[in-house]
Formats: sequence, C-alpha cells, structure tokens
Amino acid sequence: MYELISVDDHIIEPPSVWVDRLPAKYKDIGPHVIDDGTREWWVYEDKRVDTMGLNAVAGKPFEEWNMDPVRFTDMIQGCWDPKQRAKDMEMDGVVGTVCFPTLPRFAGTLFLDFQDKELADLSVKAYNDWLIDEWCAAAPDLYIPMAITQLWDPEKAAAEVRRMAARGARCITFPETPAPLGLPSFFTDHWDPVFQACEETGLVINMHIGTSGSLASPAPDAPFHVLIMLAQASASIGMVGMLESPVLRKFPDLQMVFSEGGLGWIPALLERCDRMWERHRMWSGLDDLRPSDLFKRNVYGAFVDDQVGLELRHRVGVDRILWESDFPHVESVWPHSQEIAKRVAKDLPEDEVRKVFAENARKLYNWPAKVDAKVAVA
Repeated sequence: MYELISVDDHIIEPPSVWVDRLPAKYKDIGPHVIDDGTREWWVYEDKRVDTMGLNAVAGKPFEEWNMDPVRFTDMIQGCWDPKQRAKDMEMDGVVGTVCFPTLPRFAGTLFLDFQDKELADLSVKAYNDWLIDEWCAAAPDLYIPMAITQLWDPEKAAAEVRRMAARGARCITFPETPAPLGLPSFFTDHWDPVFQACEETGLVINMHIGTSGSLASPAPDAPFHVLIMLAQASASIGMVGMLESPVLRKFPDLQMVFSEGGLGWIPALLERCDRMWERHRMWSGLDDLRPSDLFKRNVYGAFVDDQVGLELRHRVGVDRILWESDFPHVESVWPHSQEIAKRVAKDLPEDEVRKVFAENARKLYNWPAKVDAKVAVA
C-alpha cells in the first residue's frame, strides 16, 4: 500500500459550525441550515444557498451523479463528519489531508459579500477555530490545518495568519487571482501584509482553481463540464500571473501550491514563459529571474490522476509534485486511490514514488509522520 498525502480535499461543513461559535446577536443572520420541506439550505444575512450537489458525490457510481444530494443525510457521512472521514481516508491509504472549505468557498471569498463586516470577521475566525478545535482535533495526525482570511482587509488577514500559525495551522487558502473578485491584483503591493505574514510564519499558500469565481470558458453558454475540462487553462492563468508579479521577488521564501490543475501542461507553459521572458525582458525591464526558476523555487503542482504529468515529472521537477484526492468532489478517485496511484506510478522508481505521494508534502507542510507509520511502496 502506498502512503498518500492529499493536498486537496474538501469539507462539507456541518450545520453547527457558526451556530455554536458566533455571538448570540448573530445567531439568526450568521450561517445556519434550514429545511423548507423540499431540501436543506444554508442561510446567512438575506441569502439562501445550496452547497451540496456535485460537491458531495464520493462513493457513488458515475451514472447516479446529479445535483443531489440536497440534505446531509443524502451524503456519505465522511463528507461532513471528521471521525468518519478519518476512517474513509484510512481505508484508502491516505495519511494526511489538506481540506478546503465549501460554504465559505475555497478561500473564504463568501465573506467578501457580507454586508456586516463585523459578522464577516467573526465568521472567518469562527470557521478557523472550528477547524482546529473540532475538525482537526478529531484526527490530529491526519488533518493538516488550513485557514481562511479576511480578504477585504489585508492587515486583518495578516493578523489572522499569525493567530492561526500560533494555533498550529500549516497553510492558508487564497484566491489564485484576486482581480475577478474586484480585489487588487498581485501586481500591486496591496497583499504584502498577508505575504509577509506567511513568509514569517512559514505558512504555505494553497490556491485552488475557481477560487476567484472565474474559470476559463470558450463561450458564455458553454456547459459547466467544459469549464471543468479547461481546469488547466484556469490554473495556468493564475500561475503565470503569480510568476510574473512582484510577489515572489519580494518574498522569496514563500511556497505556493496550485490545486486541481494537474501537471502535464506545466513544462510546456514554463518553456513558453521562458521564451517570452527572453524576448521581452529588455524593453519590459524584467529582472534576471526566469519564470521556470521561480517555479522551481516557490511553486508546486498537484495531480489526481495524471499519467502524462508523471511521465514529464523531470521537466516539472520531482520535488515540486504533490498528490491530491479531491474527496468528496467529482474528480476524486476515492475509494480507489491505491489502484490509481499504482497505475500512474508504475514506471517510477521507489524514491520518486515516495516523494510525489507523501514525502514532498511532509516537507512542505512540516508534517511529521506518526511514530508507528510505515512508508510502503508495493
């Protein structure tokens, strides 16, 4: 059995997260769940939204996928119960997992839209405290804590980074490109307080495709699955934007993970970026840092099932590759992670298998193995 560490899974938050942690005056307008007789809804301020559907299809055959489930009882329990999730991961050989939020969206962008920013601030902190005190505490050797931040205020976000680092967080989740959210881009100094806090604390920055609310699409009326097929294009936009922004030049020790974008496209993209850097560097006043050099120093790619990507692993950099399960979303290979891993890694030497499926993640997140853990390749 391979030892697997996933850098991209997802929490379907249980109904109690904010109800149990917000002040009494916010109980009715903070996030909570209602049942209108047809389905369950998340309700907050003056909005009613569903957050389930294709977000929670793990364990079901493809032919049964649709926009159900509409209630928590329609999902397998491991979607929202951390103790059951730990059992589900154990049966699949997953010994570490970084979990993105669902209701708050992948980087807490939900709270940007809150009219009451005091409620938004308290909601961010409530989620982060719940993550440490309940989700991660249910299986502390398994769950690698990842915090969200107050995206509307970089100083508050930086303070939250430091607070959560002190509480044991190993990473934060952040938009892969903030401009589509109406926020300043990475080409400004707006986000410097956050990046400085991450560099000081050693917290990794995880960026998931679609966090910005924008996915590459050939047409406004393209079916949703087309946008998912173009995930690599969305990831490439965020990655090139980051590589050519001032961020990694100002903060050279930052480490970033681009989740759910795959690997196979990365060598071709870096080759093109280096070629364009060479041609445009003089008139543009570019520095001596090639995009590919910055990638090798600061950026990680991640894959679920990417045969081509692993064939090109030395062009990506074996030390810059991470594995992800995407549980319980549609791309997840659970509960067949072991057989998928063995198939895509069949031509890899043992030391490289260990790196891409677990050891790179352990080093990146400073996540020690359990004393009795066995790293197996079979």
